Amino acid sequence: MKVADLTIAPIGGAVTAPAGFRATGVACGIKKSGLDLALIVSDRDASAAAVFTTNRAQAAPVIVSKAQLAASAGRARAIVINSGCANACTGDAGADTARAMVEATARHAHCANVEVLVASTGVIGVELDCDVVTSGIASAAAALDRDGGPSAARAIMTTDPFPKEAAVEVTAATGAYRIGGIAKGSGMIEPMMATMLGVVTTDAAVAPALLQRALTAAVDVTFNAISVDGECSTNDCVFALAGGASGVQIGDAELPTFIEALRRVCEALAIGIVRGGEGATKLVTVRVTGARSDEDAKRAARAIANSPLVKTAVHGADPNWGRLVAVAGRAGVEFQLERCAIAIGDVELFAHGRPYDDRAPEASRHLQGTDVELHVDLGTGGRGRARMWTCDLSADYVRINAEYRT
Repeated sequence: MKVADLTIAPIGGAVTAPAGFRATGVACGIKKSGLDLALIVSDRDASAAAVFTTNRAQAAPVIVSKAQLAASAGRARAIVINSGCANACTGDAGADTARAMVEATARHAHCANVEVLVASTGVIGVELDCDVVTSGIASAAAALDRDGGPSAARAIMTTDPFPKEAAVEVTAATGAYRIGGIAKGSGMIEPMMATMLGVVTTDAAVAPALLQRALTAAVDVTFNAISVDGECSTNDCVFALAGGASGVQIGDAELPTFIEALRRVCEALAIGIVRGGEGATKLVTVRVTGARSDEDAKRAARAIANSPLVKTAVHGADPNWGRLVAVAGRAGVEFQLERCAIAIGDVELFAHGRPYDDRAPEASRHLQGTDVELHVDLGTGGRGRARMWTCDLSADYVRINAEYRT
């Protein structure tokens, strides 16, 4: 994006692209092999914000981090994340371990207890070994590095086939600043802050209330606009830290640009999560137009993105437009069959109440690619629109989840 004296350009570096942040990923033995603990630290006092899972069965780290943010009035210096164990549904022992992670991080990162946020991901219902994870925190603190963002991205992975990293640099009249992020997620992904973790950092100075507004707005159209399998987990959260090392101050006037830059980072991470969905072979963009409102469009797009029949048809490159009509008609929003239109890629297969099945081979060729677009116009004449990302549903998804604990 370049408008007058404003530029938003992609860069490398993930969560350590912004000045004033260090990170690392280490192996501490939670998983059988590989990195399993990430630590991200701001070198200076930072504003903090978060969006958490809507699941009522919330894991200990979610509960603890919510309390931390409330107690600190939106300030934090460090984020610690383990993979391989969700520390969810583990009772008092799980809560004690989450708090022990906070205390160990504060001790080794040389900050106050209240300035630490914690997250976990992995198998639900398994106790997280407190000694192992706190020992790992000590090792991670000793390994913090300005170039440690990529290793932190790998350390939070579970079934992810690849790490998710993104960063941008914003150049405006007020100066230049950076936003970087990492995320994990592959299964149990549903657009209600589902089983995914994300961390975004910026070297702009942003007050906690403004940072929370910006993060909520960005998450709404990115992490809350993806679905792999319609499952909402117990541990999901996205954290944001704003350290201010760039010297650029974000106020109400600068907030729209900041939100747009943050959205770009979050969107890249969110699309990476869907592209790396368990068993996924195709990234599917669902576009809904012609709705009475944006909310109606979102509801219809969500129904389409979560439909097993739609997702399996996409996997088999079957241009079954009837499945899209059926889902749109049962989505619980205003829908006019005689005025609706269905397209796969650029190929319109149903419009004005009649099918165009002679175009099916062309639509099938589009579905054979790795990037697929589905477009549904609800036919109401309204201006509501929405976009979501999902993936196909394959036999590998069943295999991965059938063997997850075994």
